Amino acid sequence: MTAGGAASTGSVSPTSGRIVELDALRGVAVIGIAWMNVYVFALPLQAYANPAAYGADSALDYTLWAASFVLVEDKFRTFFAMLFGVGVALMWERGSGWRPHLARMAVLFAIGLVHATLLASNDILRVYALAGLVLPFFLGLGWHTLGLGMAALVALHLGGGYAWLAGRSPEFFALNFGAHPDGLAYAMELGREGFAERIMRRLATLPASLAAISAGIPINLASMLAGVALWKSGPLPARWSRGRARGLIVLCCLIALPALALIAFSAQSLGFDPQVVARNALVLSAPFDLLMGIAYAVALLALFTPLCGTVAVRLLASVGRLSLTNYLMTSLVFSALFASWGAGLFGAVSRSQAFALSLVPGALMLVWSPIWLRLAGQGPAERFWRACARRIAPERRGAG
Repeated sequence: MTAGGAASTGSVSPTSGRIVELDALRGVAVIGIAWMNVYVFALPLQAYANPAAYGADSALDYTLWAASFVLVEDKFRTFFAMLFGVGVALMWERGSGWRPHLARMAVLFAIGLVHATLLASNDILRVYALAGLVLPFFLGLGWHTLGLGMAALVALHLGGGYAWLAGRSPEFFALNFGAHPDGLAYAMELGREGFAERIMRRLATLPASLAAISAGIPINLASMLAGVALWKSGPLPARWSRGRARGLIVLCCLIALPALALIAFSAQSLGFDPQVVARNALVLSAPFDLLMGIAYAVALLALFTPLCGTVAVRLLASVGRLSLTNYLMTSLVFSALFASWGAGLFGAVSRSQAFALSLVPGALMLVWSPIWLRLAGQGPAERFWRACARRIAPERRGAG
């Protein structure tokens, strides 16, 4: 597929040359990621996967956890990774070679490393950069073969995850995924530490954190391959019939939704046993999260294509064009709300209150993104990323 052929499947902005539907999808993804990232900033780490550990004060909190587990958790991260894969594929089609690609991944990793050290320990950019290093090896494959590669990577994630869990002790699960007093006390201490103290601790634990994020490479690379496979098969509705798109959406949902609902029910019925919670969150839900991410991506693309000229889609596209800036900005907003050097709300809100606050960065994105684009034409983080990568490895004329 040529770059021109790819562009012809979507609605191309006459001023930027960008595909509006894909930018709008990025906008939805970066807003949706904030709906789960808020718990990393607002509550002890155990509460992210286990509502019974902390922050669930009412039936509303448990209902919100179940709905988030089935519909939100890792779904937006998944199709953000899918779009990352499509972005790399488009750059490759436009003539970008290995040197510019490796430079972009190196700079993205550095940005993620700084982001993780200063603000968000759960930064995903580092994993995207590492998975992205090998992504070009897959770009010459057909979409059927890419699908097989995706399935193999999911299997690798499941096998490696279960092997890793088998080597953990009951105390490990209780401390990190349960309501163990010592584990909660330590997590509360971390959440309330000062800015300088946090930086020093994260620098000291940098090798361990880098080893930990490597576990996320297979499943994120699988998501990227899913995005590339859909792109090569013509995922935009201009190339897909409505029936074909609807069939894929229904198939993914029929497999994933009952499975995720059953997983959530099993956790609740077993009293949110820490080992069950860890298995569900880290391993078992992954293939179904990927299927839901695919369903969301295809459904939203089908929705956005006939509406690409509307104010709503253009507004989401402006958020998506600043996706890196907005992702980083989300951490700044959450730090201002929850960190000790901000409003200090860490540990002082319920799960439902934290979710309500997760809507704040999304609202800010919708306000500031079109204004920034109108004034500067490109997000500050995007500009920095591109400028640094081009300084390391200048791109050939005509490359994207």
